[in-house]
Amino acid sequence: MEIIPAIDIIDGKCVRLTQGDYNQKKEYSSDPTEVAKRFEDAGIKRLHLVDLDGAKAKRIINTEVLEGICKATNLHVDFGGGVQSDEGIALAFNLGAKQVTGGSIAVKNPALFSGWLTSYGGEKLILGADAKDKKIAISGWEETTEMDLIDFIKDYHSKGVQYVICTDVAKDGLLQGPSLELYKEIMQEIPEIKLIASGGVASVSDLDELNEAGVYGTIVGKAFYEGKISLEELSSFTQK
Repeated sequence: MEIIPAIDIIDGKCVRLTQGDYNQKKEYSSDPTEVAKRFEDAGIKRLHLVDLDGAKAKRIINTEVLEGICKATNLHVDFGGGVQSDEGIALAFNLGAKQVTGGSIAVKNPALFSGWLTSYGGEKLILGADAKDKKIAISGWEETTEMDLIDFIKDYHSKGVQYVICTDVAKDGLLQGPSLELYKEIMQEIPEIKLIASGGVASVSDLDELNEAGVYGTIVGKAFYEGKISLEELSSFTQK
């Protein structure tokens, strides 16, 4: 299982939100590139980088952070937040992102997202599938649709999606454990998908359970920043 630390950016700084609420923001570092270097030095290979300003503005804002991390490290950066146009996705890749995550855009403009799948291929795109009660949630989780989560993933898998980041909104930022049963259900229904679990991880035992469940990767955010999981523990997990 891939360990994928998350760096969320507001005003160029590394922050975390609770359940996607911008009013519940906590700053952890003013130097995201330094944080990324620490992950790389610990043997971690991948990074989930989210431009929260961009997600609000519907265009990439923190270009310097993305470019800085990509130039300063060899991390495989997947980038999301504000990628809403052909120009936006081209910019993200030009700045060094290896993959781009699309969530709201895949719901609101499926033709555009499907076009990116055709243009860039399934290896370069990650489907962001965030859910409340198994229904797709978008726009920073302020909006819940009537789309069934598994049907949504199945549809895009049929169009070439290989990677999916799935966040159970009810779990995110609360450090109360991940949605194991939900992930098992997704993998049972769509066994070929490379599922990346996101939200709720609070301990190394959570990582062990997700690994045993067979997910492709797990995003670790608040648990690391709040000291629930140490960098050494993440590093040792990557050696397993």
